[in-house]
Amino acid sequence: MNTRTMLRTTATLTAFAAALALTGCASPGYGVGSPAAASYPSAPQPAYASGYGVVDAIEMINAPQSGIGPGTVIGGIVGGILGNQVGGGTGNTVATVAGAVGGAVAGNQIEKRTNQQTAYNVRLRMNDRSYQTVTQSSIGDLRVGDRVRLENGQIYRY
Repeated sequence: MNTRTMLRTTATLTAFAAALALTGCASPGYGVGSPAAASYPSAPQPAYASGYGVVDAIEMINAPQSGIGPGTVIGGIVGGILGNQVGGGTGNTVATVAGAVGGAVAGNQIEKRTNQQTAYNVRLRMNDRSYQTVTQSSIGDLRVGDRVRLENGQIYRY
């Protein structure tokens, strides 16, 4: 292996490592210290009243999954390989890093659209005539009209 090939391999591996480190930046964060956290207050957690009621409606919703998955990693690898085919010298390194980051972002977005988790919004008409909406990942054999007990955000038939 000559020096030029060795330098090119080292630059490619460095760019790939940098792209993997940057894939965490692919999805917007609203955590502590982010600009979004300063401008948007955190959403309050719903306060569920405990009590008894009747299931008024059940609505199925699709909730996109978050985080870094295999789509992000594969997109970064493919983008880095394609970017490595462009130019030479410093331009090649820049193209490799840009391809890896762009591929990771694209892979993350594709994965979010294809891997959605099914959840259910269950609206309850409580005995005190108030309404509560609870989101659950599974409803089991729960049906509209069932009498239920709501306790700590969980619905139980009775």
